[in-house]
Amino acid sequence: MFPFGTRRSAKRAVRRGAAQLTKLLTATAKPPRTAVRTKPKVGAPKTGSAVRARKTEASRKAPGRFVEIDQLRVHCIVRGRGRPVVLLHGNGTMAEDFVICGLIERLATRYRVIAIDRPGFGHTARPRARVWTAVEQAQLMHRVLAALKVERPLVVGHSWGTLVALALAAGGLRELRGLVLLSGYYYPSRRADVTMSKTLAMPGIGDAARAMMNPAMGRLVAAQAFRQVFRPQAVPPRFEAEFPVEIAMGPTQMRASTEDASTMNTAASGLQHTYPRLDLPVAILTGDADAVVDIDEQSRRLHGEIAGSTLKILPGLGHMIHYAALGPIDRAIDGLMAPGGRSQKAPRVASRVGAVLGRP
Repeated sequence: MFPFGTRRSAKRAVRRGAAQLTKLLTATAKPPRTAVRTKPKVGAPKTGSAVRARKTEASRKAPGRFVEIDQLRVHCIVRGRGRPVVLLHGNGTMAEDFVICGLIERLATRYRVIAIDRPGFGHTARPRARVWTAVEQAQLMHRVLAALKVERPLVVGHSWGTLVALALAAGGLRELRGLVLLSGYYYPSRRADVTMSKTLAMPGIGDAARAMMNPAMGRLVAAQAFRQVFRPQAVPPRFEAEFPVEIAMGPTQMRASTEDASTMNTAASGLQHTYPRLDLPVAILTGDADAVVDIDEQSRRLHGEIAGSTLKILPGLGHMIHYAALGPIDRAIDGLMAPGGRSQKAPRVASRVGAVLGRP
């Protein structure tokens, strides 16, 4: 969700982003007054801003419940009753995103809805002992769902969460009713945010950079990121009022965001060979004004590789379609949750918008 660049002009974005990062670090770093007497532990900066950020993260009450998996407490928001729908958020955000957009409230009138904070996001920790690839995260999601006694869920993924959803389906760990993929990233490509995040994801270097970001600068960076991921729509007032910026810009989630961004192409590369073999209903939704992912390189291509999948292209909408297109998302979920659902062998259905434009 928090890209450092867009799909356009990748090289220029890298140079511009690097310059901005340099300014950020020099503006927030305090000039040394005395020699450092003790050498800090690499990867564990103890600056006052980092300590305050962690205290702020811990002070916000979790809106859901925790499931413990191998001493890792995974935060889940569970609402409603009925057949299960699982929501997996994108990069830079958290399970509360689905509360703020209204999707959980809407679905909970007829389904049991489970929104899960992926490792390092929201109120779930991110132990350094593991490399949290999309496959590793999918395995954790499987164990969380097993602990919650969830059987045959429909999995809805947004942005980076679509990779976890696809890994869960490809791994065959549990039977799924189907997948609803929103604004997803499915194939590796040249991206400025991936290039920049590789440096910020490095232990020590990334920790030091995050520790030097003061709260005011964090809010500024977040506001810029919000405008980019929502455009061409405006940032919704409810999002501005309720989204936990202090958690999103805290050291734990910032580390998770940069690590996920840096491994995005690797995750997509490892999964792409599994797409033609998927044997479950898949609904793909995307906005045609998405400034974060290229819909032709991603959603259209995926639709062409998954037999029987459906593709709906939403005119004029950006990356955060779960705020502006609750109706179409609702209908896609209901379509797969209906008795019998959409058969994987059903003829491919293109969106009306795509048909009008003469595209698949």
